[in-house]
Amino acid sequence: MSIASDLDISRATALLPLEDVAAQLGIGAHLLEPYGRSAAKISLDALDELPERPTARYVVVSAITPTPLGEGKTTTTVGLGQALRHLGKRSAVAIRQPSMGPTFGIKGGAAGGGYSQVVPMEALNLHLTGDMHAVTAAHNLLAAMLENHLHRGNSLGIDPHQITWRRVLDVNDRDLRNIVTGLGGRLDGTPRQTGFDITAASEVMAVLALSTSLQDMRRRLGRMVVGYTRDGEPVSAEQLRAAGAMAVIMREAIKPNLMQTTENTPVLVHAGPFGNIAHGNSSVVADRIASRCADYVVTEAGFGADMGAERFFNIKCRTSGLRPDAAVLVATVRALKAHSGRYKVVAGKPLPAAMLAENPDDVLAGAANLRKQIDNIRLHGVSPVVAINAFPTDYSSEHEAIRQVAEAEGARVAVSNHFLEGGKGALELAEAVVAAAEEPAAFQLLYPDSADLRAKIETIATKVYGAAGVSYLPAAARALDSYEANGFGNLPVCIAKTHLSLSSDPTLLGAPTGWTLPVREVRASVGAGFIYPICGEMRTMPGLGSHPAAESIDIDAHGQIIGLS
Repeated sequence: MSIASDLDISRATALLPLEDVAAQLGIGAHLLEPYGRSAAKISLDALDELPERPTARYVVVSAITPTPLGEGKTTTTVGLGQALRHLGKRSAVAIRQPSMGPTFGIKGGAAGGGYSQVVPMEALNLHLTGDMHAVTAAHNLLAAMLENHLHRGNSLGIDPHQITWRRVLDVNDRDLRNIVTGLGGRLDGTPRQTGFDITAASEVMAVLALSTSLQDMRRRLGRMVVGYTRDGEPVSAEQLRAAGAMAVIMREAIKPNLMQTTENTPVLVHAGPFGNIAHGNSSVVADRIASRCADYVVTEAGFGADMGAERFFNIKCRTSGLRPDAAVLVATVRALKAHSGRYKVVAGKPLPAAMLAENPDDVLAGAANLRKQIDNIRLHGVSPVVAINAFPTDYSSEHEAIRQVAEAEGARVAVSNHFLEGGKGALELAEAVVAAAEEPAAFQLLYPDSADLRAKIETIATKVYGAAGVSYLPAAARALDSYEANGFGNLPVCIAKTHLSLSSDPTLLGAPTGWTLPVREVRASVGAGFIYPICGEMRTMPGLGSHPAAESIDIDAHGQIIGLS
């Protein structure tokens, strides 16, 4: 079955003027700041002008543990938002802004796909309104001011060996992971080892996503810790007198971006925090604006429910004060077949031929992961809806196998064909979500602020991941003690681990039990407002593959982009 490329579908979409898109939500033109014809900033004045709507339903889209190819959460999020409008509901979609690193690497863009995508896709995936560049500039300004402080005498007594602030760039460049700066003469800086992360991994990005206002962002930027003195005292951006200038750089970036789907449904695109070491959710500001002008707000959480959804519940909702009414778990035939352990899925390579054959038994063999992720949603008192993201290569018997598993767990389930059919293909899903969202709310956080950091880590490890316990390397244990002593113990935790398994080992599929979560290091994002234990090797600066997507991207004689996917 052939289908037009995402880029062709995007270009064939008849875009509405953004004033008309905003009008669907009751947002006046005076609150829009246009960036060309395809995107506009929404003024933060909307938070004061728009009345609060306590009846708005709040829906998060997550997934079972994905394959390296991803299982279509963004496409499902967009398709659900479109389908709700077919049911007569006023809906708004809220998603993260894609990083250009993966766009030019293996993953490609993150605008959704088919007839359920955010358009224009090239605008979304490339620069948009410059928020990524603002985060990069603000982050690196702090790095420059830190280095200048060292060069000018280091009056704060910062220990060069305990500096935690690196630099960032929105590209996949493995050669920048570990570098030495300050080489040359005495006037060229202080030589020391450091490195680069990708911009999505910046704490400034996490701050942007979790801030509730411009003033709140300014305070969070000031609280960010860049390193420690020789006495072990934390040193902040405020102490370096850098936070004010950073806030100036971020002044426009704090405003959400308005776009539209292939069916002209309003989309708020804002922030793009890393899904492994940060919380992997779009911004609090965007969701708070959307909740005041829509019947349904549909947002997406990165990776599986053990990661993005857990952080949505325990970090984002803790900050925003918004309470979810339902959660969608995206499941695919190929992901459940992969969790059977009978096939190997590799990013950038075709699926094994045998995996495409009709085999519901393979689906059932991998169903333990779906069961556990349903349980992970219910741990937070939220009603789960399993969305079977249909692929043309699937068989109805395989969809039926997923349906049987979900219904046996008491979850609602729907087959969704939004990729091929747009909103009409997700009507069954939308109806199930409406039913789930109308159930009495019972949302609960997994742990209180008052719990100590080890208790928070162990609660997530045992209840969400299925671990038997947690082990701490000496450096991690010392860091936890230090954070508690410095008054950071009340912060939530954001566990950095692989997204390819419920465990910390990417090779353990399904729903493994009896294993121990190894915490090798613990870092603090004090400005963003969370502590992140690191379990396993986390790459915060990706590299390019043998044949990166950038090789196929070009511009034609008419100035049109080609090869973007």
